[in-house]
Amino acid sequence: MPQHRSAAKALRQSEKRRLRNKAIKTRVKTITKKFLKSLEEGDLAKAEATFREAQSLIQRAASKGTLHWRTAARKISRLAQKLNAKKASLSGQA
Repeated sequence: MPQHRSAAKALRQSEKRRLRNKAIKTRVKTITKKFLKSLEEGDLAKAEATFREAQSLIQRAASKGTLHWRTAARKISRLAQKLNAKKASLSGQA
């Protein structure tokens, strides 16, 4: 336990931040899984909508400092690559 008031406050603040960061990261993981599932099902319209939502969430997490900006860029890039690959494979079949 903290011995000083400032240490007690720092403990409370870090716990708040930890819970907030955990919630944001969980939302990012959930929307990513949702996007990948819609891609597997072949629902391009739903996948594109989910991609936009995921991109927004990831960028917001980076702007708040929860994710590093390069991590966010990498995640968005990988999702975009998967979406574009799926579009190319479907257009190649037609």
